[in-house]
Amino acid sequence: MSFNPVQEVEEELIAELRSARESFLDPDIANSDLPPVEVEVPREDDHGDYATNLALALGGRLNMNPRQVAEGLKEEFSSDLVEKTEIAGPGFINFWLDDRWLYEAADKILELGEDFGRTDFGSGRKVQVEFVSVNPTGPLHVGHSRGAVVGDTTASILSHAGYEVEREYLINDSGNQMELLGRSTFLRYQELFGQEIEMPKNSYRGEYLIEIAEELKEEYGRELLNKPEEEAFEICREFAYDRILKIIRRDLNDFGIEFDNWFSERSLHEEDRIEEVVDYLREQDYIYEEEGALWFASSQFGDDKDRVMIKSDGSPTYMAADIAYHQDKLERGFDKIINVWGADHHGYIDRMKASIEALGHERDKLEIIIVQIVNLLRGGERLPMSKREGEFVTMRELMDEIGLDAARYFFIMRSTNSHFDFDLDLAKKESKDNPVYYIQYSHARICSIIEKADDLCEELSAADWSLLDSEAGLELLRHLVYFPEEVKEAARGRAPHRLANYIYDLANAFHVFYNKCQVLGDDRSKSLIRLKLVEVTRTVLINALNLIGVSAPEQM
Repeated sequence: MSFNPVQEVEEELIAELRSARESFLDPDIANSDLPPVEVEVPREDDHGDYATNLALALGGRLNMNPRQVAEGLKEEFSSDLVEKTEIAGPGFINFWLDDRWLYEAADKILELGEDFGRTDFGSGRKVQVEFVSVNPTGPLHVGHSRGAVVGDTTASILSHAGYEVEREYLINDSGNQMELLGRSTFLRYQELFGQEIEMPKNSYRGEYLIEIAEELKEEYGRELLNKPEEEAFEICREFAYDRILKIIRRDLNDFGIEFDNWFSERSLHEEDRIEEVVDYLREQDYIYEEEGALWFASSQFGDDKDRVMIKSDGSPTYMAADIAYHQDKLERGFDKIINVWGADHHGYIDRMKASIEALGHERDKLEIIIVQIVNLLRGGERLPMSKREGEFVTMRELMDEIGLDAARYFFIMRSTNSHFDFDLDLAKKESKDNPVYYIQYSHARICSIIEKADDLCEELSAADWSLLDSEAGLELLRHLVYFPEEVKEAARGRAPHRLANYIYDLANAFHVFYNKCQVLGDDRSKSLIRLKLVEVTRTVLINALNLIGVSAPEQM
């Protein structure tokens, strides 16, 4: 069930303002083209809960004094939601809401339970989120991990906001990097038999390949040494590919990430999908031949230059495979395709949007989320990272060192377009300086309060909200009812960091309430309503943490 109390309040205020405008204006003017009615939350608390600039907009349109218009609108305005209305400045109208809307929303939160926070913003539209999609040439490292959490949390938020969401991983299991994996693995295999090797500069050098080579030796013995080199390379490639993909799947699963579909790039070659998309583009006159190669005229669609599709030796480029892959996505009927890419892919955006347009679709049907670079810090020092050189911290090592909850939260607590310094020491701290500890401690404290309350919890339905007489309690309640609105805005902006910030602010609001108001005291009626507020807080906090894949421990 969808319930967004903030949206409902704003819609009612706008409806009543429209009614007031119609009553204030002459009928001929009221039916003409007028500025839209909008409300917003003022920056200053002493300006009320909501404000509108409608009088200013109308005054300019009608050549009237805005304060005069504001007076007229105020006189005609009526709503049970509003306790007080004031005119401010040149003609702003400020509204103070009656707290009863908060009380009714809080009761609804308890009624909805785990469903509170869901909205119908997406209206069932089909969205695919493709993320991670790392070459299966080594284990996932912390750079991949940020994109993994961003993609997974974005997909969860979209689903919560009423979209039909599919998560997809593109397995880049074709091309030069796979050949290089086979050769690198074979060299490590030869090394185990005492042969002197020299790893090429562009080879994969991580310790994980030595472990895979040892498995090869156990399964094949010396057999591969006696095979033709190309056959040995192929065996090594497929063996390493299988092992690495299993590691990637396992690590993602342990990181709380599951995909609906794993799409193999090889299938595009095996099913002639690349040839099909080249033929289609040729029929549209978007393909031309030059110097023996086939080029895609992507500059016609906003790209900075045309791109090679088929090289002069007849082999397809990565671009050709990417277009064929996106053609496959489009054929699956998604209303929106979202790709989560690393910062090194920023230059690919225009060419891929060009291909979407060339395939006969709106270019905005494809949306790209760029995830900026992560720097790991330990002891204030930056750790080196290089996949080819084998110098990196893996997703598994990160989980083992700081835990799943800290890793997932830290990766989304900053906007994806910001570089992120991941402080490992902070992530392990058991203090309020660590946001994850601070948030989880608030939930553990809530559970402790409820446990001490014992039988009082059975009387929550009799609690009287009018006895919630503290500003700290009301401020906490305001944070709680905003959860569905935060989900909606996080979905609209593809901004999982909004939820991370919301959860931290909610935990802070709870701690302020706890420190200022004794929940369980001598006054049974006050204890009861404060306990009810604590129970509402627990419901929202659990729902929000579940949405970002972080646990809510009952003890710390």
